[in-house]
Amino acid sequence: MTPILVFDLETIPDVEGLRALNGWGPDVGDEEVAERAFTARREAVGHDFLPLHLQKIAVVGCAFRDDDGFRVKCIGKADDPEAKLIDGFYKTIERYTPQLVSWNGSGFDLPVLHYRALIQGVQASRYWEMGEDDRDFKYSNYISRYHNRHIDLMDLLAKYNGRANAPLDELAKLCGFPGKLGMDGSQVWHAWRNGDADEVRGYCETDVVNTWLVYCRFRFMRGELTKAQYDAEVALVRTTLEGIDEPHWYQYLDAWAAPGRG
Repeated sequence: MTPILVFDLETIPDVEGLRALNGWGPDVGDEEVAERAFTARREAVGHDFLPLHLQKIAVVGCAFRDDDGFRVKCIGKADDPEAKLIDGFYKTIERYTPQLVSWNGSGFDLPVLHYRALIQGVQASRYWEMGEDDRDFKYSNYISRYHNRHIDLMDLLAKYNGRANAPLDELAKLCGFPGKLGMDGSQVWHAWRNGDADEVRGYCETDVVNTWLVYCRFRFMRGELTKAQYDAEVALVRTTLEGIDEPHWYQYLDAWAAPGRG
């Protein structure tokens, strides 16, 4: 089978970049830098969601499915530099040329990766291939919105209509899966600066599993999987998670076992 890589990012403010752009010295602490940026953003546009190029990648969560089974993990370690995380993601693409799957990857995760790879000087030749060296990529590459090497499941299900987008958490729960547990993206910076990196990484891992499960349901809906094959994929996820000794997976499996969950 073609390897499938489901991915998700968690980001924090790029305090070093914000200092450089605003002329703030090292005497201004990280928390103050971020708060100044949030305040300026709220005054300018009414919310504190920073521009994508100013969002530093803290976590890259991945679920990987190939002939060897199903795996879920975050790339690298919590204290790895951003460049190492980005390089690890793109090297996975270089090695496997996987099918990429995301939820809002076209609108958030991939543009962030583009900007941050540019800033950090990370190469990604396979990812950026568009048919110049490999003709198979001319009409099926990772970059073009309507090609299938990257499937932004949110974008596709909404028929490329932003007004029709659905939240992953709600759709996962409506399909009988656990959805988000205990955290959302707005809480990542607070958790990260309080030293809860493991909690953020666990949250990101549960998000990629939610995305994978919804993608399996989508594959069944479109007839790519039979009912037996779909059930086997879901069972494989359960079995894999039951074998991981991590608190967030205990919580996730407990939620999955609750009444009304598939």
